[in-house]
Amino acid sequence: MLVESKRPYRGYITATYRVTLPRLILNRLVMAYVRLGLPPGKYHLMTVRGRKSGLFHTTPISVMKINGKRWLVAPYGERQWVKNARAAGQVVLRRGRRSEVVAIEEELDSLQSAPVLQRYVTEEPITRRFFDATPLSPLQDFIAEAPRHPVFRIVDPPR
Repeated sequence: MLVESKRPYRGYITATYRVTLPRLILNRLVMAYVRLGLPPGKYHLMTVRGRKSGLFHTTPISVMKINGKRWLVAPYGERQWVKNARAAGQVVLRRGRRSEVVAIEEELDSLQSAPVLQRYVTEEPITRRFFDATPLSPLQDFIAEAPRHPVFRIVDPPR
């Protein structure tokens, strides 16, 4: 199902995420790649406990690093992993043989989420079709995107 974009003058259509066979295959390939610890280093496997089932679910994710802070972006909107992470307040990030349990907090302010979303869209072209804004869009467009794409800040432990 496709949803009409707010930018009809450009002819864009914002896609709705669906788990299709090609997407499942791509996710499995990315997961195998990340398990081996192969570059680029921003890709991790995120594991979170299900809020209802209690089972652990793993998904590939890109960890954004901006000004020394790390962020998790939900490019497909409020998926199950978002709800589970929000309920748990922590996730496990794994890459190769390294794993870390990290606390997360949801960034509620659209003004603070917007620069992270803009950077994400710039660095992750595969997810652009799920955003109304493009890498060249003004920050104001990403402020409008923020409610549809939750952004979590990874809380690094004190050193």
